[in-house]
Amino acid sequence: MNKKTIWITGGSTGIGRALAVKFASKDWNVAISARREDLLNELSDTYENISAFPLDVTDKIKCKEVFDQIKNKYENIDICFFSTGTWDPKKEKDIDIEQIENVFKVNFFGTVNSIKAVEEYFKSRKSGIITIVSSIAGYRGLPNSTGYGPSKSALNNLAESLYFDFKRSNVRVCLVSPGFIKTPMTDKNDFKMPFLKTTDYAANKIYDGLINKNNFEIHFPKTLTLILKFLSFLPSSIYFGLLSKLTKYQKKN
Repeated sequence: MNKKTIWITGGSTGIGRALAVKFASKDWNVAISARREDLLNELSDTYENISAFPLDVTDKIKCKEVFDQIKNKYENIDICFFSTGTWDPKKEKDIDIEQIENVFKVNFFGTVNSIKAVEEYFKSRKSGIITIVSSIAGYRGLPNSTGYGPSKSALNNLAESLYFDFKRSNVRVCLVSPGFIKTPMTDKNDFKMPFLKTTDYAANKIYDGLINKNNFEIHFPKTLTLILKFLSFLPSSIYFGLLSKLTKYQKKN
């Protein structure tokens, strides 16, 4: 029986890297992409069934070329996991147009470029999973998040829209909404992160959600995400009041 294959963007660090190792340990073929070729090669040199395919997802032509390379190597691709993202909290506190444009270019349009590269393949194959990694920051507006939160909110809407389009071809679209996970990106945060978890924890939750369950959204840790989901249904006046108190508390502590 042929091994199954997953393509992971943002695979050089953080959740993407941990998930690559998780799937490799389960005897999957793993294709990993990111801009930092040295980190990709580190992984591919360590694990026999992980292969590096360097990519800048903001280059839509390159996205298609890299996916064609992966198809040529493995023939069948079962899961695509698109998790490229960027975040600079120092530039999120004001309306920095260039920063916001860059965040959307990577987080949103980089994901759109990746999905477009695989669209025809999956719709013709009529099976498989396309996974979009968002964040709890996409649930509702947050302080000091002029680019990152809106880009993730856009991904949530995109995932819901594509769910219907791909379902007609028997392709599952899955949204992943992690809470605070200890990665090089969250290490930039200058506030206390509640229920902070490891990348291995995230990888286990995602693997279970993709392989053993069939939900549209994989969100974790539930202790945090369920609270935020509840808050998202509250009227704006109540939501703003609660969040203002919470952020004041965090600054004092």
